[in-house]
Amino acid sequence: MPRPKSPPRLWLDEARQTWTIIDGGKRIRTGCGACELQSAAKSLQDYIADTHIVTHGSNPLISDVLKAYSDEHLAYTVSAASVSYDMDRLEEWWGAKRAAEVTAENCRLYIEHRDAPTICRRELGMFHAALMHWHKHREHGPLGVMPIIVKPPASDPRTRWMTRTEAAKFIWHGIRKMPLGRRKRLFRFFIIGWYTGTRHAAIGGISWKMVDLESRIMQRRPEGVAETRKKRPPVKIGRRLLSHLRRWRRLDGPNAKYVIEYGGKPCSDLGTAWDMARDMPGSIPDVTPHTLRHSRATHLMRQGVDVWEASKSLGMSAEMLERVYGHHRPDWQENAAEAR
Repeated sequence: MPRPKSPPRLWLDEARQTWTIIDGGKRIRTGCGACELQSAAKSLQDYIADTHIVTHGSNPLISDVLKAYSDEHLAYTVSAASVSYDMDRLEEWWGAKRAAEVTAENCRLYIEHRDAPTICRRELGMFHAALMHWHKHREHGPLGVMPIIVKPPASDPRTRWMTRTEAAKFIWHGIRKMPLGRRKRLFRFFIIGWYTGTRHAAIGGISWKMVDLESRIMQRRPEGVAETRKKRPPVKIGRRLLSHLRRWRRLDGPNAKYVIEYGGKPCSDLGTAWDMARDMPGSIPDVTPHTLRHSRATHLMRQGVDVWEASKSLGMSAEMLERVYGHHRPDWQENAAEAR
């Protein structure tokens, strides 16, 4: 009985002092010198990926499951670029395993390996979606048994919010102490986040054509961009924000494209500037850009704004708003508390 074929492997050609890939009777030069083992390993990985033949069925390689999900589903979603890192982490640990090896024990080992419960929970959620994709599509599956994915418990939502006094301190002692360019961009970021509760990732992409100063409506999703689970509905512009926007528009002139821009391009990452402002003496040290969203939701509830109207303004479900922020309402459990 013939021996099974060995998988492709690296071999150091002593005469040439270069790494070569050996695959059965074939030898493929990598062009990597003896001291470039890491580059040679990457060449081997690419070679295996290029020559691998996908085997469909009930117990596939996890690398095939992840690739099918990435190519057939993720590639057509708005979040394709942002989740590629998660797919890479899953591939590194699970790729060489088969579906039958997706057990509770291996899930717990993966959680221990990642040592980042919140991120790991998201990755395993995507892993479950990839397995379901393979299982449901006849050209791939079905799987022999649909594995049960064990995930870390969900963390409690962070609800740190700023009072108006804290917001003023952050602006006065943090933002105002920064260099002019960063100060201008971060101040605009802060004001838009404070008065609308827009997710920080969306603020940087707001262009002037998305802001209607006459009807006082600001779009938060660029035209032609698909909606995601993190909703970005239009929001009514309040009078305080409107005065800022009108002044900024006048200062920027007619050729400016984005409300917050750097070199004519949208300034979508203000994390470094935020950290600088937060660490200034007298500033507020324990807040993040997402704190602006928490603050807006909290103040809407504290001021008794209707839950439906507030949720539409924030791009958040009414159920989520009530569950996480509802206790800030002045009338929260009032009747229950006063019952005799």
